[in-house]
Amino acid sequence: MSKRKLDSKSFAKQKQNRRKMLTFVRMCRYGVNNFSRNAWLTIAATAVMTITLLIIFTAVAARSVLAETVGQLRDKVDMSIYLKTETTSDEADAISVQLQELSSVRSVRYVSAAEAREKIAQDNKDDVQYLEALNEATNKNPAILRIIIEDINDTSQLSDFVATNALLKESIDTSREPSFAGERRASIESIGRAVQFAERVGIIASLIFVAISSLIIFNTIRMAIFNRKEEIQMMKLIGADRSFIRGPFVVEAIVYGFIAAIIATVIGFMALYSSAETLGSYQIAVQPTIDFVTFYAGFVLLGMIAAGALIGVISSLLATQRYLKL
Repeated sequence: MSKRKLDSKSFAKQKQNRRKMLTFVRMCRYGVNNFSRNAWLTIAATAVMTITLLIIFTAVAARSVLAETVGQLRDKVDMSIYLKTETTSDEADAISVQLQELSSVRSVRYVSAAEAREKIAQDNKDDVQYLEALNEATNKNPAILRIIIEDINDTSQLSDFVATNALLKESIDTSREPSFAGERRASIESIGRAVQFAERVGIIASLIFVAISSLIIFNTIRMAIFNRKEEIQMMKLIGADRSFIRGPFVVEAIVYGFIAAIIATVIGFMALYSSAETLGSYQIAVQPTIDFVTFYAGFVLLGMIAAGALIGVISSLLATQRYLKL
C-alpha cells in the first residue's frame, strides 16, 4: 500500500515538473513572438540598449587602457631628489633605505654625479657644441636619487620627507628643487587629473544611458501591455498564473538585451582593434587591453549579455508590476 502511495506521489511530482517545463517553454515562445510584433518599438529598444551596452563596454575598456597607460607612465616618470656633488654612495644608500620605508615609494635608484654627467654626454653625443660646453662648464653636476612611486598624483609623503628628514638635509642640493615640486609637480598632477576626469565621464555616461535604455524598454513593455489588453484579460479569466502572464514580457526584454549585447560586443571589439595603431602612436598602452579581451572574448560576451539581460529584466518587471495590476 505504501509503495503504491510512493509511486503515486512520484508520478504526480513528475507530472507537475513536466507541466512547469511546458509552461516555461510556452512562456519563452510567447516572449520571442512578442519581440517581432511591433517592429519599430523593437528596433528602438534594441538600438538604445545597444548604445547603452556599447558605452558600458567603452567605459570599462577605457578604464583598463588608462590604468595600463598610467602604470607604464608611472614606471617611466621618476621623481628626482638632487644631492650635492660630493655626496658619497654610503650617504645616498642611507637616505635610500629611509625612502624605501615610505608606503608610496616603489623603488629608489642612486645616480652619482659622475654617472649623471656621463648620461648627459651620452644623450647628447651628436651635439658637438653641447659636449664642448659641458666639458668647459665649471658648475658641478648633482648626484640624483631617482624615485618611482605608486601614485604619481600623490607626492605628499615625498614632500614631507624632503622637508623633515634630517639625514637628507645634510646632503640635499638646496639650489635645485626636487622634480616633483614647483612647475614639474603641476605637470605630473595634471596627468592624473585627466585620467580621473576620463573615468568619471565614462561612469556618468554609462549611468545616463542605462537610465535612458531602461526607460525606453519600460515604455516598450507598457505599449505591449496596452496592445494586448484583451488577451491579458482573457488569460486572467481562465485562471492563468501571474508568472505566466508576466513571463513573456520579461523574456521579450531579455531578448532585447541578448541581441543588443552581441551587436555592442562586435562593434566594441572592432573599434578597439581599429583604434590600436592610432592610440599606440600617442604612447597609449592599448595592446594589453586588446590581448585581455581577445583571450577572454567569451567571458566578455557573457558579461555583456548578463548586463543587457539585467537591464531588460528590471525594466520589464517594473513595467509589468505597474501596468498589469496582477
